[in-house]
Amino acid sequence: MKLKNLVVAGGMLSFPLAVSGANAETWDMALAYSSSNYHSQIAAEFAAEVSAGTDIELVAHPGGSLFPGDQIYTSVRRGIIPIGERLISALANEDPIYGVDSVPFLATGFDASMKLYQASKPELEKTLEGAGLHFLYSCPWPPQGFYSSVEAKTPDDIKGLKFRAYNATTSAFAEELGMVPTKIEAAELPQAFATGVAESMISSGSTGYDQKLWEHVKYYYDVKAWLPRNMVVVNAKAWGGLDDATKAVFDKAAATAEGKCWAKAEELDAWYIDEFKKNGMQVAEMSPELRAAFEKVGAKLRAEWLERAGAKGQAVLDAYSAQ
Repeated sequence: MKLKNLVVAGGMLSFPLAVSGANAETWDMALAYSSSNYHSQIAAEFAAEVSAGTDIELVAHPGGSLFPGDQIYTSVRRGIIPIGERLISALANEDPIYGVDSVPFLATGFDASMKLYQASKPELEKTLEGAGLHFLYSCPWPPQGFYSSVEAKTPDDIKGLKFRAYNATTSAFAEELGMVPTKIEAAELPQAFATGVAESMISSGSTGYDQKLWEHVKYYYDVKAWLPRNMVVVNAKAWGGLDDATKAVFDKAAATAEGKCWAKAEELDAWYIDEFKKNGMQVAEMSPELRAAFEKVGAKLRAEWLERAGAKGQAVLDAYSAQ
């Protein structure tokens, strides 16, 4: 299989699409997270499997080295690159269905999160198709905990804290609790916490471990608020240019990567927390008073999400509840 550029309205796509021949061509895959993160490691294994089984050399670029995280979705959609990974809930302003995995306290464990994924996947794929994208696989993060530079026992303790947000839900969550949200990508976290731009956040143990946040944050509360997911998507025109045999290799590699991701996230969940303790962070369950405040805000945000998502969102929740 030989590859050539595809001309589209508004310009030429910068990546190759499949035609007949035997010369391998390169597809660059944009990843937002560090090379040590399991998302990036499994994506690299996915790329290697595709490269071994097709005439495409799929090259993974971790750590936002190709594009920052907040530019990857748009870059794939516009055809600047053929493939990339993005945190799904970061796109919730595009369509509420992208935010379902980060609805607070809707799915707080791996089994529940898988059920929610299965219930929402048809709508996710349909929505992506409408955006000119083809879905390949989705990889979860461990349950979200609360990082704080101060001891947090009551809602008053966290009011006014500068809060790192990564999607619309976390921004709204912070505002409802009196914190001050700022959008910060994962690769920028050490500098943000070191300089006081951020003092708190809700995120997984994976993110805190990768960025060595014990150097800047003293407290971690194991809230298990939700399990957000990443997804790997391909530009639809790029996908349409592949032959069936090549698509089959992509699909098989995607299924393998997804299975690895879910298993690895669950395996690492407790390990990350142990590493926090070893590195001097104080790890604790959230106090009943503060947890009640978090859950009250969560209920409000769930209702608001459903209002935005409408019948499509209700259908997803119904399918989730029926499992």
